[in-house]
Amino acid sequence: MLIVMRQNASEEEISAVVSAIEELGFDARPIPGSNRTAIGTIGNTGPVDDTAIRGLSGIKEIIHVTKPYKLASRDFHPQDSLVRVDKTTFGGNEFPIIAGPCSVESEEQIESCAEFLSSRGIKLLRGGAFKPRTSPYAFQGLGLEGLKLLKNAGRNHGMKVVTEAMDMITLDDVVEYTDIIQIGARNMQNYPLLKMVGQASKPVLLKRGLSATLDELLLSAEYILNEGNQNVILCERGVRTFDTHSRNTLDITAIPVLKEKSHLPVIIDPSHSSGDRKRVIPLSKAAIAVGAHGIMVEVHPTPAKAKSDGAQTLDFTQFDLLIKELKMLANVLKVTL
Repeated sequence: MLIVMRQNASEEEISAVVSAIEELGFDARPIPGSNRTAIGTIGNTGPVDDTAIRGLSGIKEIIHVTKPYKLASRDFHPQDSLVRVDKTTFGGNEFPIIAGPCSVESEEQIESCAEFLSSRGIKLLRGGAFKPRTSPYAFQGLGLEGLKLLKNAGRNHGMKVVTEAMDMITLDDVVEYTDIIQIGARNMQNYPLLKMVGQASKPVLLKRGLSATLDELLLSAEYILNEGNQNVILCERGVRTFDTHSRNTLDITAIPVLKEKSHLPVIIDPSHSSGDRKRVIPLSKAAIAVGAHGIMVEVHPTPAKAKSDGAQTLDFTQFDLLIKELKMLANVLKVTL
């Protein structure tokens, strides 16, 4: 249930509505707006009897929200949310690019990536330190050492860093060394981890699960939002289907649908959705054309020698071509790259 207050509602009237909701046994979340305040009801699993609230003064409208997620929905938050990381904004008219290697492999490798990407104006450096791999024999990342190398490379080249939190054991280290906490596809429904991330002070990049519906993605975001962290960026990275032409199937329809359902910014990962570097540029162009709020791509000095995901990783020359192609579209679409 969402209670929309009148434009001239007083603080006393708003407080009275909050108290009435709490007396019903629910949490009340005031949502200040540019013209009026709305109050969301959190904690109900079914319809709420609004008899005790309906007669209170200052109320303009009572909306019964039927969606299973509330804080992530446009019913509760009609305006687009903006997630800011230093000078970069997700959710507005900008199109940020997060770029870097799948895994931090060495100081030389991550420094080379950061130096090149920063020279191209990229402000957000990605790199995995803890890697959840399908095979137990695959490279698992450098762990804490990788986190420190990533942070140092970002600091040396004026970049903020993005890395994945794989479990609650390593979460404190990730929070300490990163600027955006990534929740990978395999952990999208790791609800205890989502709750802990929701208590962190860093923005969260939440990837869609391998077979997750959009409502399931938004319910996972709800876990984070409900713990108090409002800075959530959604990421469409492709889902598993019956076809074999690509590593995953990029659900391009998810972008406009998520923008209809939710106020949260949403980006695309063209690297994981394709699994093939030849398709990263076309999918990135599709992302900006369909209205995504950014992309995250894998870049490596020598992809053939990468310890993880080399086949889907761009080299420096290919990344320059990506930027060239995106700039032409950005100019047409009036988007800031």
